[in-house]
Order: sequence, then C-alpha cells, then structure tokens
Amino acid sequence: MKIISSYSGRLSKLFGKSTGGTRTLKVIFNDFPGGAEGFELMLRFCYNNGRVDINPSNLSLLYSAAKFMEMSSDFPSTTRPNLLEQTEKSLQQIGYWTWSELLVTLKQCQDLSNSSSIVEKCMDSLIGRMALSSESSPCPSTSSQDSSGTVRVSCDSRSTESLKTCFVRGTWWFEEISGLSLSFIEMLIKAMASKKFDHGTISKFLFYYQKSKCYSTSGDEKVKTIEVVIDLLHILDWSSIPCKSLFGLLRVALSLNVSKCSRKKVENMIGSQLDQATLDNLLIPSPHGANSLYDVNLVLRFLKSFLQGGIYSIRLKKVASLMDMYIAEVAPDPSLKPSKFLALAMALPDSARDSYNEMYRAIDMYLEAHTGLSNEEKMKICCALNYEKVSAEVCMHISQNKKFPSRTAIQALMSQQVKLKNLLQPTNATTCFVDSPCSSLGEPDQKGNKDEQQIVLYAAKLDFSADNERLRAHLQGMQWRVMELEKVCRKMQTQMTKMMKSKTPNRSSSRSLPKLCS
Repeated sequence: MKIISSYSGRLSKLFGKSTGGTRTLKVIFNDFPGGAEGFELMLRFCYNNGRVDINPSNLSLLYSAAKFMEMSSDFPSTTRPNLLEQTEKSLQQIGYWTWSELLVTLKQCQDLSNSSSIVEKCMDSLIGRMALSSESSPCPSTSSQDSSGTVRVSCDSRSTESLKTCFVRGTWWFEEISGLSLSFIEMLIKAMASKKFDHGTISKFLFYYQKSKCYSTSGDEKVKTIEVVIDLLHILDWSSIPCKSLFGLLRVALSLNVSKCSRKKVENMIGSQLDQATLDNLLIPSPHGANSLYDVNLVLRFLKSFLQGGIYSIRLKKVASLMDMYIAEVAPDPSLKPSKFLALAMALPDSARDSYNEMYRAIDMYLEAHTGLSNEEKMKICCALNYEKVSAEVCMHISQNKKFPSRTAIQALMSQQVKLKNLLQPTNATTCFVDSPCSSLGEPDQKGNKDEQQIVLYAAKLDFSADNERLRAHLQGMQWRVMELEKVCRKMQTQMTKMMKSKTPNRSSSRSLPKLCS
C-alpha cells in the first residue's frame, strides 16, 4: 500500500488520518471505476514505476481510476509520474483513432461515472466523422481528423464491405450508434443538434433507434425509450421530421400509455404539418372505453396546433380538404355526438374552403346515420354550411332532401338568389334573410329581379308547420327559376366582356343582350 499511496493522493490522505499502523489499516473501495479490471490497470502503473501502455481500449479506465485515486498534479509528490496527465496527453491524439476505437472507448465510459471529458471528446470526434462521411462518403473506420482540421487516413481491421450500400443512404452509422445506452444517445443527439447536424438525418436515426429498442426491450424500458425519443425529436426542426413517422410514433406512444406531456409534444409536431397528413393517418381508433369509433378529440387537437402555427392559404386549403374527407369518414358512426361532429365541421375558418359541397355530403351522411336528432340539433349542424359556397346542384339536392330541415332548404335557395342578384345588379342588390325579411326592397329595373324578390318574400312568410311535400314542391320550382337566371347571367356577362373589348361602341350590342337585361 505504501507504493500505491506514493502515487495516490486519496490513499495518502487516508494513511495520514490513520492513528494506527499501516499494517492494521484496511481499505475497501466498493465503487472503484471499472471494477477489478480498472484496479488492476492502476496497480500495474504503480508497480511499474509509473509506466503503462495507454491505448483507446484502456484509456477511459485509466483516466477514471486516476481521477478516483487522485493521481494528479495536485498531489504533493511531484517526483512521481502523473497518471492523469499521461491519460490526458493520450486523449489529445483522439483525432487519429479509428471509428471502432472511438466506439469502444465510448461504450466503456457508459459504466464510468467520472469520464465526462472523454465522453465529450469522443462524441465530438464521432459527430465529425459522421458529418464528413455524409458529405463525401469516406470509409468511417479509416477517415479521421486531427485538432488542426487535417483529414488523415488510418487502417482499421473491421471490414467495410457490409457498409457499401449504407454509404449511399448516409445512414451507415445507425446500427453501430444504437448500441450505446439511452443516456448516451440523448447526449449524442443533443450534441449533434447543437452542431447544426442535418436534422432530417437525426430524425431518421431516432425512429430507427426507437424501433430497434422497442423490439428488444419491454415494459418500462420501452416507455422510457419512447419518451426520450419524443423529447429529442421535439428539439429538432419539426419540418424536417416525416409526418408519417410521427403518426407511427404516436400510435406506439398511445399503446404504451406514455406520459401526457410526451403525447402532447407529438400531437403538436403533427399539428404543425397537418397538411402533410393523409386520411389513413387520422383514422386513429378511440381510446379504450370511448363510445365513438375514432379519436375525434385527437384530431381536434391536431387542428388547434395547426392553427396556432399561423395560417397559410395553400396549407389551410389542403387541411380543409383533408378534414372534409375525415368528417365524411366518421359521419356514419352512430356513436358520434352532434357536438363533436359540429366541432369538426366548424374547426377551420370559412376562408379555408372555396366550396362547401363536400361538407354538405358529410352532413347528409351524418343525418342519415342519426335519424333520432331533433329539429333543433339538425339546424345547429346545418349552421356549418355556408350556402353561398355551395353549387346550384347541391342547392337543388338540399331542396329535395327530406333529412334536412325545411328552413335550411329555403336558406340555400335564398343564398343562390342573392348571389344572382349581386351579379346582375351589384350596386343595388339587397340581401334578404328568412328570420328577418326585408321591410323594403330596392326598385327592380329588371323583370327577373322583381320575380325573384317576390319569391324571397313569399318564402319568408311560409308556414313551416304546413305540409312538407307541398313546401318542397314549391322550393323545387323556385330553384329551377334560380338556375335559369344563372344561365342568363352568364350569357350576359360573356356578351358584356365582348363589348368592353371592342374599340368603338357598338349600338347594336344592346339588342343582342338577353331579353331579361334589355
């Protein structure tokens, strides 16, 4: 022990505090770094007059042992060789180590508590090799870079034939890095993100790591892996993460019952790029115990996250188209409550849709599957429709659809009539509503407008308690009149365009207008 204490500040302090002889002193280190192997390497250094072969395979053990035993320059005995200093000098040559040597050293550090400086240097070197190979695809085992930035080549015994295909994809390191512990993966990814490593490649690796670990672990380890992967993905640029992969991760997270915080992070990442999703992605079954077939609340949270990220016209319209398909898919579910259906239908702003035809079809399917709804509930659901953005054909269908309240049919036809008036007489058109019919209408200067205004007034005074069949027959005739006027309007607009293009006024042009406009 006297020889060892001459190199170790820790033992020297213990012997100095001892009141008895050194022969009776017993020292037990239960937490010696590297266990018996690390202790043996330290003994060889001490009993060989401070000389030991330091290489990548034992550097981390010697370094940790030197730190633990306080074998540094702080120890008063300056005449003895300094093990910590020797290991630090050897570490400066890390740029010359092969890929395999870096991994071996890094894996050894996983079980050592005081090797943070070695871990940091190894990870920096690994990241440099990965980044270099991504640009030029050199052999990862032979390419290295010293502290001056000079790339050099060394030989590695590991065959690289199996990596040729992987080089093309730039993912050759996925499998080897996956052998590190979860805590080291977390450290490595954070270091890669801070060094501006390609976020798309990082996200691919994290999904690869998650899948490989979930197959080989069970229970709490799976949950922990998923949560760490989610946390790491969350610090990346979300636009670089494939939306399809996020949905796969979410399904796994839901099946494993991960923390609410982790689920929310995945939902926010998906919501930020909801325009990249597909209908199949959104059709996620409801949680156990829920009545509905699909998890509508989850989709509503996606929409909330999407809208919070800022609305862009093209992306918003893509999401609206996706939601129309989703609403039509869930509409036949007899367990879907009217409040949830309406929340889906009205989640997006009106500007998201140029046409409400698909929304009408979804509502039609919902009313078909929910025959027990009250008239008031049906009216609330129909509020999701913008009748000014449905086609004339859809208006005709509404007027004949017995599943819809009669009042909605009148609203649809009135909106068509108002659109037509605005086209024919944009400056004098007056909008009428069923709930509050116009008390006075502008003087019509065209026979068609007068007829249509009379129709609107009549519709406003209709008794909704009357026979529905008679009402619908009247509305059908009213709709045909609206469609005829639309045709006349289109013809008039075409001829007006020709007149405007003419260089000289043509007096005969007014005679060629439709009879309605003459």
